[in-house]
Amino acid sequence: MTGPIVVINPNSNQAVTDGLAEALAPFAAGIRIDCVTLTEGPFGIESQRDVDQVALPLAALIEARADAAAFVIACYSDPGIDLCRETARVPVFGIQESGVLTALARGDRVGVFAIAEASIRRHRRYLRRMGVEHRLAGERALNMSVDQSARGEGTLARLTEVGHELIADGADVLLLGCAGMARHRRPLQAALGRPVIDPTQAAVAMAMGAVLA
Repeated sequence: MTGPIVVINPNSNQAVTDGLAEALAPFAAGIRIDCVTLTEGPFGIESQRDVDQVALPLAALIEARADAAAFVIACYSDPGIDLCRETARVPVFGIQESGVLTALARGDRVGVFAIAEASIRRHRRYLRRMGVEHRLAGERALNMSVDQSARGEGTLARLTEVGHELIADGADVLLLGCAGMARHRRPLQAALGRPVIDPTQAAVAMAMGAVLA
């Protein structure tokens, strides 16, 4: 029997981890999926400093989980991805990379929901690293915290508003730019009438493919 796919929430907000577990419940068929919280992480990863400070604790957690068949780093900035891949003896998937690749398979131009304006520059640097920035229709900010995106009462309404703006920008597929938005994917897709990609689901699907192959 294969080991679990370990999905790591690099922030210390358990509500985000609970939302990931809820969004990934349909995937738990045949392969165990463990959603875990990096307790050493900040309450929300919202700056480059937050991204950089979780790299070493992430690598340590990965080193400690010798039972894992694959890892998913469930933060849209893919913190510590290169270090974690160097540390692990099994595949490691970042949700931004996986989400972007999945979105490109579903549409021509991608629209991204960011948590805040400050995140957009960081995300676009990564798109340039991937060589796909020309496929970005636009990225727009909700201007709320990670915690608000996970459990705020007005989050779905704000996502719907921003989603219509991204469609007006030319997006034919939409990508959630934070793991905390996971529980909103299905109602948001229904409201917008466009494919909406949850990047953690995308990364877990890739991890399952790697494990099963």
